[in-house]
Amino acid sequence: MQITADYYLHAKQIYTEHGIETEKFVLIQNGKIAELTEHASAGIPIVDLGNASILPGFLDLHIHGREGCDIMDAKRESIDTISNSLAKHGVVGFLATTVTSTWENTLAAFSTIGEAYQNQPEGAQVLGAYNEGLFFTEDHKGAHDEKYFLPLTLANIDAIIDASQGALKVMALAPELPNSDDIIRYLVTKNIKPMLGHTNANYQQTCDALHAGACGGVHVFNGMKGIHHRDPGTAGAVLLDKNAYVEVIADGVHLHPAILDMIYRLKGDKKMGLISDCIVAGGLSDGTYRLGMLDVEVVDGIARTQSGSLAGSTLTLEKAIVNLIKLANIPPLEAVHMASLIPASFLGVDDSLGSIALGKRACFAIVDDDFTNQATIIDGNLVFADAKTSKKFSQLSQ
Repeated sequence: MQITADYYLHAKQIYTEHGIETEKFVLIQNGKIAELTEHASAGIPIVDLGNASILPGFLDLHIHGREGCDIMDAKRESIDTISNSLAKHGVVGFLATTVTSTWENTLAAFSTIGEAYQNQPEGAQVLGAYNEGLFFTEDHKGAHDEKYFLPLTLANIDAIIDASQGALKVMALAPELPNSDDIIRYLVTKNIKPMLGHTNANYQQTCDALHAGACGGVHVFNGMKGIHHRDPGTAGAVLLDKNAYVEVIADGVHLHPAILDMIYRLKGDKKMGLISDCIVAGGLSDGTYRLGMLDVEVVDGIARTQSGSLAGSTLTLEKAIVNLIKLANIPPLEAVHMASLIPASFLGVDDSLGSIALGKRACFAIVDDDFTNQATIIDGNLVFADAKTSKKFSQLSQ
């Protein structure tokens, strides 16, 4: 629903950048947050959300697919389906994430992402592209087919950058590969964030990559060398580096609750970002699906390759928030910001997205007490709402 008029949102709770406010009004003006007040001005419509909570819209920076569609389909209609599906779950922006495939299909996928980046879909917006594939090592390959791994060369990197038409924002790689530190430094000059994953790098190799400019760890602990008391490994290096950002899949499967707690104690609430790592099976029933070049079996919502390796997830970010709160005792506002403000800061878009603050874009997730998403607003426009919440906005379309 396109909304051109000014209006207020009113709810039991509003998760602002600095705290949880109660019974306040948020003024939406020209698609931005214009005011947070105890009293609404006369003559401006009020959408009363009752006992719901207004959260900053979520940002999923590592997402492969949903509802039968995959980024590797290299089709605009697949991106549109993923975009609309994510909007149902409070996501207002995402990085379209690739997986290891043929070189031809990889470039086609980046070209499609680039087009969507320039001509945005109607649901969650494409914030850019994330390359998770090709430049890994076999030891922790996960759901990546090593037959299609490529050398980490400047020519290969430039081909991906060119295909994405300026959309490439994150490049995952294994730091033990030859030339990795030089490539990392090159990516930094292009304003592309190098992340370390699907790697058997030891502690020192990882520290060297971080010193060269790598930003952190891809789905930390998963697809990387873990912590041993004589070799802290990749995981130890990214957790101990105070500037390193770590992605977290909080589905209760990829990481034990005690590990979630440990990550939080080490990284705090500024360098720990939630991702879904969702695949094509998200939003669908159990069964056999495809991820990249591999078949994956989804049982009880858990996706694994035929060799038993975890293969992404079927997670949504609002469920990840609940898991952080319940499994790791993380305060609700911090858990919410790990799906919004922290990813926005990592991506460098926190001046306009990621929190409820004056002057930022009016992008919200409206949730109930269980964090079930009831509506999603992007730039003041209603892009998703359940039937009950939709009626509350009907006055704005008249």
